[in-house]
Amino acid sequence: MTSSTSPRRSVLVTGAAGEIGHGLIASMRDDDVSIVAMDLREVPKETRSLCDAVHMGDVCDKDFIEHVLTMHETNEIYHLAALLSSRAEHVPETAHDVNVQGTFHLLRLAARLGESWGSRVKFVFPSTIAVYGIRTLDEKMRCGELRENEHLSPITMYGANKLYCESLGRYYSRHYRQVSKNRPQHLLDFRCLRLPGVIAADTRPSGGTSDFVPEMLHASAKGEAYECFVREDTAIPWMTMPECVDALVRIAQIDEPEHAVYNIGSFSASAGDFARLIPQYFPGADISFKPDEGRQALVDTWPRDVDCSSARRDWGFKQRWGLEAAMEEYIIPSIQKHYDSPAAGRTSS
Repeated sequence: MTSSTSPRRSVLVTGAAGEIGHGLIASMRDDDVSIVAMDLREVPKETRSLCDAVHMGDVCDKDFIEHVLTMHETNEIYHLAALLSSRAEHVPETAHDVNVQGTFHLLRLAARLGESWGSRVKFVFPSTIAVYGIRTLDEKMRCGELRENEHLSPITMYGANKLYCESLGRYYSRHYRQVSKNRPQHLLDFRCLRLPGVIAADTRPSGGTSDFVPEMLHASAKGEAYECFVREDTAIPWMTMPECVDALVRIAQIDEPEHAVYNIGSFSASAGDFARLIPQYFPGADISFKPDEGRQALVDTWPRDVDCSSARRDWGFKQRWGLEAAMEEYIIPSIQKHYDSPAAGRTSS
């Protein structure tokens, strides 16, 4: 949706220096969109070159955020900036400031701008399977694919932050100032995807709790031994970075989705499933398992898989790859290109 005061889409991407940021910005680069990148860190040169403007600043600084939004007449926001699960457990109060207060500032300002411009500002928000909290491993095995409204009892600051922000987004898009006589005519247009573990093969892992698979892959490609910090049987849903980016772009394109929050994912696989496949491409792979008690406890509360039927029904979400196809068609070729060292082909039987 284009603001009546802006001749083209003006898109703000927060957290643009992160793993998702580059792929998302590259996918949107065309003549019909003005892309504004923002991050607390310096945005890499290859990403900056795709943007119309780049700002370094803190998402918790509401004056800075307001300045960026009004300067560029932003009518579409992809809010990627966050402190992820493992790091958030080391600095939970800081994580709350970034993940909740930063999101609140953006939601509030976007709602205000939409009201003043007379058109809805679109707000795309990546959430996470960390919003789930299954009590025991036996229950996790029995649950199967979780729907969006099941087992919402996160045990991490990151998961709690994201779950609350989902509710804030629903509020600003559907219930904002609902009893006021001066309720705005144009509310925020909020869309949220709960992401599974995302495998970005052409960038280095950033230390998230689900990065045990990307770390395993990159170590094997470099010929380094890898000691996995979760058990071999630890399974969660996964998708590749291209699929993640496609889904974020797709959810922004559709008209009025029925729900504010959707599960997405491509396949469920365990750490052991990956460990057994990787030597077929890197014969020297040295993978062992030494679970870290703290991080293992976090992952054990996440679902083995998620129910994506609402996303398939409402806006045509389709997973592109299963585990083996993802390895063959995206993960291994991308890692090979990243390190410029060919992997061995799959052995024939």
